Amino acid sequence: QVQLVESGGGLVQPGGSLRLSCVASGSIFSIYAMRWSRQAPGKQRELVAAITSGHSTNYADSVKDRFTISRDNAKNTVYLQMNSLKPEDTAVYSCNADVQVVPGGGLFNSWGQGTQVTVSS
Repeated sequence: QVQLVESGGGLVQPGGSLRLSCVASGSIFSIYAMRWSRQAPGKQRELVAAITSGHSTNYADSVKDRFTISRDNAKNTVYLQMNSLKPEDTAVYSCNADVQVVPGGGLFNSWGQGTQVTVSS
């Protein structure tokens, strides 16, 4: 079983910054892609950023040049550095990862419980 736990959310003023962290633990052999998604009230979940085990990244157009995703493979951790935050960035941010629990086994997609980010003056 794999658990993902996010941290770092909170209340920040427009233009401010936050850094989210997500740590994976449990029966892990290898972690492939890791992602951050967000869901605002009344809206569909949106993929914000993704990073492969080789550190290739992709971003939603709405966060390009403001958010940076990174990971520490030794710590099974993915980060999301969010700068120049806007009120429209307010949402619950969740991480997920494609995890291989045994060598040669299939991939399981595991999700964290989410952390609230509120951008408001």
